[in-house]
Amino acid sequence: MRFDQKVAVVTGGSRGIGFAIAKELIAGGATVIITGRKQDSLDAALEQLGDRARGVAGKLGQPEHDDALRRAITDEFGGIDYLVNNVGMNPVFGPLVQLDLDVARKILDTNVLGALKMSRLGYELGLRERRGAIVNVGSISGLRPSTGIGMYGVSKSALFALTRQLAVEFAPNIRVNAVAPAAIKTDFSKAMYEGREAELAAAYPAERIGVPEDVAGPVCFFLSDAAGWVTGQTLAIDGGLSLVTP
Repeated sequence: MRFDQKVAVVTGGSRGIGFAIAKELIAGGATVIITGRKQDSLDAALEQLGDRARGVAGKLGQPEHDDALRRAITDEFGGIDYLVNNVGMNPVFGPLVQLDLDVARKILDTNVLGALKMSRLGYELGLRERRGAIVNVGSISGLRPSTGIGMYGVSKSALFALTRQLAVEFAPNIRVNAVAPAAIKTDFSKAMYEGREAELAAAYPAERIGVPEDVAGPVCFFLSDAAGWVTGQTLAIDGGLSLVTP
């Protein structure tokens, strides 16, 4: 899985899963542009990733951010080969019957429409001409109901449907796949596992919860030529959890 002379964009790449993906791509020879909302977090990530990393700070989907990303790509590289839609959010916990609909719209806007906007931007910026690839980072909650994070799961289910649709519409020049991680040790999911990691891990056949590197490898596989005949698929990365629980 070499990525020499390739250019990738990883949204939400300053920490967690996105950072691990960026690090793996760079190790394979790629140049990676990461995005993140906070400049200080982005700067810290870029320092660790090295001279083949670039960064664009701001909120995904905002015109000024997307324009800055477009300029960063076209001015230095002319286009991109890979896109990883990793940005996601879930600001609430509780049943859908109590969910504020404005919050629901915000979740869908970030987790689904954000990926669509970025995929369209990638289409404009070379993915088609370079016969590139897109990977959408979802969640196991998009494949099965999950207590307390129902709207997040609904949004990830929609993301997997978007993956299949774009795989057809962008074919044959762009492959589009997705991954569905279960619990991963990141700041985003800390509330889920902190103080009860052993209890949570006991439910997994692998007897541990995941780490960001567990997701980075499969994502890079989907981007690579090794997956050249794979498109429209969603891979569960769950330590076997879906084998033993409904």
